[in-house]
Amino acid sequence: MVLETKRLILRPWQESDAQSLYEFASSPDVGPIAGWQVHTSVENSLEIIRTVLSKPETYAVIDKNTAAAIGSIGLMIGDESHLKLPDSECELGFWIGVPYWGQGMIPEATEEILCHAFEDLNMEKVWCGYYEGNFKSRRVQEKCGFRYQFTRKNVPCVLMNDVRTEYFTCQTKEDWQCRTGRHGD
Repeated sequence: MVLETKRLILRPWQESDAQSLYEFASSPDVGPIAGWQVHTSVENSLEIIRTVLSKPETYAVIDKNTAAAIGSIGLMIGDESHLKLPDSECELGFWIGVPYWGQGMIPEATEEILCHAFEDLNMEKVWCGYYEGNFKSRRVQEKCGFRYQFTRKNVPCVLMNDVRTEYFTCQTKEDWQCRTGRHGD
């Protein structure tokens, strides 16, 4: 599936995105705060595309102006989520490269993926989480209508080999419909 917004295309990751992925995922400001290691080479990024980013409902965030993959956004449905949700719920994850911070692109992508989750996939709830100190992720969630639900302390962050505090937010289909004015079936 390909989704489109005013400035972005959300499409499945392709092996040809490896160079662009490496360019943005090699920044120490991106992965570690989100719970994953900095990419170390184009080959490392290619392997991540093949293993992690090839999962269903995982999209490259493409800047229409440059046609470059500048970030990632995706839904983990039911058991695929970190929360082991029912099949009618999913968890949202996202990141964007540092040069694109503060331009509203991830909120734009998030709004489109929420529409897809609720209208196309018929999800009842979309969950999202962020680690303590990830103020940018928290702000995106607030902007896009997510509401705080609970906190987990001493959560193992396996990819970073540490322990963190994680905050979870959620948005129901009903809340999304009220917020956006979309009231389809």
